[in-house]
Amino acid sequence: MTNLVHYTTEDNYAIITINNGKANALSNEVITDITAALDKAKSENRVVILTGQPGIFSGGFDLNIMKKGPKSAKTLVTAGSKLALKMSSFPLPIISACNGHAIAKGAFLLLASDYRIGAEGAFKIGLNEVMIGMTMHHVGIAIAKHKLAPVYFERSVNNAEIFSSADAVTAGFLDAVVPEDQVLPAAIKAAKLFSQLNLKAHAATKLRVRKNYLKTLEKAIKKDKSSKIAINA
Repeated sequence: MTNLVHYTTEDNYAIITINNGKANALSNEVITDITAALDKAKSENRVVILTGQPGIFSGGFDLNIMKKGPKSAKTLVTAGSKLALKMSSFPLPIISACNGHAIAKGAFLLLASDYRIGAEGAFKIGLNEVMIGMTMHHVGIAIAKHKLAPVYFERSVNNAEIFSSADAVTAGFLDAVVPEDQVLPAAIKAAKLFSQLNLKAHAATKLRVRKNYLKTLEKAIKKDKSSKIAINA
């Protein structure tokens, strides 16, 4: 792994920290590193905490890469979709410690996690793809439809509505909100509780519950590979 993603362990859990500039952008390198960190946690049989930097979980895909052209954009979006699929089928619990803003793919990382803890404060969470000129990809639609509260689905996907941390709980992006300095401690507490599960039963049940959803994601990834991806169209 590069210095863009840090991997640390304690007791029965691992903390994966994204550390990529002011926006904590998701580049191909960051996605590769998160994937490698997840593989390491799986090999060590550790519950995962995914977090970012103070004030910012992730601002989404690296727009410098997205604007290079359709090929670069599609490569990055495909990598992000495969990461979401991996997280959604991951055999161990994944807890997102959302310590600030989570926009676009950053919000999708929340939706791909098993439990999400956010920070109180003037933080923004949501899917801004339509706002920046990107037609929502099939995988994004599938994830949002599966994880968001029905009344918030089209508000999020079609209208690019951005929510406060508190409203993000109601919408379905987060499960709980705590003071900013308590986000990681709360995630660690949750990780310790989740580590008491029978993890084999957890993995098998997750796959059973999400069987149809995971198939939908796989099909959506294939659709996106044959679709045009445009920014600022």
